[in-house]
Amino acid sequence: MSQTIEANSLVTLHYRITLPNGQPLISTFEATPATLQLGAGEMLPGMEKLLLGLAPGARQVFELTPENAFGPHRTELVERVKREHMPDEEIEATSIMEFTAPDGSRYSGLVREIDAQSALIDFNHPLAGKHIRLEVEVVGIL
Repeated sequence: MSQTIEANSLVTLHYRITLPNGQPLISTFEATPATLQLGAGEMLPGMEKLLLGLAPGARQVFELTPENAFGPHRTELVERVKREHMPDEEIEATSIMEFTAPDGSRYSGLVREIDAQSALIDFNHPLAGKHIRLEVEVVGIL
């Protein structure tokens, strides 16, 4: 059993993601810690790299730029979708819609604005383009 986190470690930890102003987004500190397999795509690669070398009991706070977190906001991922290609139901701005790609995969988009003819859908991750603060406390390494 390793005493520090390595690239393929199974790690149990608490984490908190906030905006730089302290606005909380997600936290496990008030609940059960998360157990993640590094290198398996369960966590963003940039965040995984920050954990390397940490030992059980370590508590760190990291400031991440958009490029090292959820990526930059990409304007090409904001599309106008005709209303006829959307479900026939009540849809409001700020709601999340799920779409099916031609290959059968599913993806979500945030409705930025909507009218009778179309909707402006943002397919970026909701945290794309944002600086974030990541706080971690390593509980154990398996």
